[in-house]
Formats: sequence, structure tokens, C-alpha cells
Amino acid sequence: MTTAKASLPTQPASFPFTQDTLLDNILGVAIFDFSGLPREYFITADNDSTSWVQLVFQALGLRSLLMSSLKLEGFSHICIDLDQQTAIVVRTKEEYVALLMGSRLKFATAQESDRFSQWVRQFEHQLLRQHQRFIPT
Repeated sequence: MTTAKASLPTQPASFPFTQDTLLDNILGVAIFDFSGLPREYFITADNDSTSWVQLVFQALGLRSLLMSSLKLEGFSHICIDLDQQTAIVVRTKEEYVALLMGSRLKFATAQESDRFSQWVRQFEHQLLRQHQRFIPT
């Protein structure tokens, strides 16, 4: 796991594992293609900003540069800690899925982070289009 810190850490929230709790904690979703370009955004009434997507875009560009320069293997996810939130980017088979979580998250174990990454990989975009909290932009 790679973590980029954008500010001083605050008290992280405990990681929720139920789908409903996770969906309630998501403030935004951005879908990126494998070249790192954003394809689709979803916002919520709690947070209509997409400014966090720029940080994800930059992180994906840096990841691509480092992987090609250093011949590194792939990654399962990246966490970008913001003031009160965490942006998490997970590579799936078809794309990168970036989630803006409403609170700072910290995974206590590698198994916890793997479980979260697996949940994102199984995440259906159709759920976002049908869920009342998410607004496509």
C-alpha cells in the first residue's frame, strides 16, 4: 500500500465493513481509465466538490512514472490522506476507481486493506447510478 499525506494527520476513523456503512461514508467517486484520465464522476449532496480528483489524477501520473522508471510491479490501492477525508484509489481489471471517504481511514492490518480493495473491485457502477446519494456529473 502506498500512502501520500496531503496534511497533518487527524484522528482516523475506524474502518466500517458493511456495504451500507461504506456507501454512507463515500462522498465522491471518480472512475479513471488505465492511462489515468478521468471518465466518470459521482458526487453527493454532502460534498459537491470534485477538486480532490486532481490529487488522484496527479497520484496516478506519479505512479505511472515511477513504475516505468523503476520497473516496479503493480499495486492494489493508494490512500491519499486529506484534512478530514481519505481518497482511496483501487485498480480493478478494467480501470481505477477512486473513492473520497467522508472520514480519514486507516487500515489496521494488511488483511483489512485487502478486504476493502476486494470490495471496491466487486463494486458495481450501476449501484452508483441507481443509489439516491450519488449524483453523476
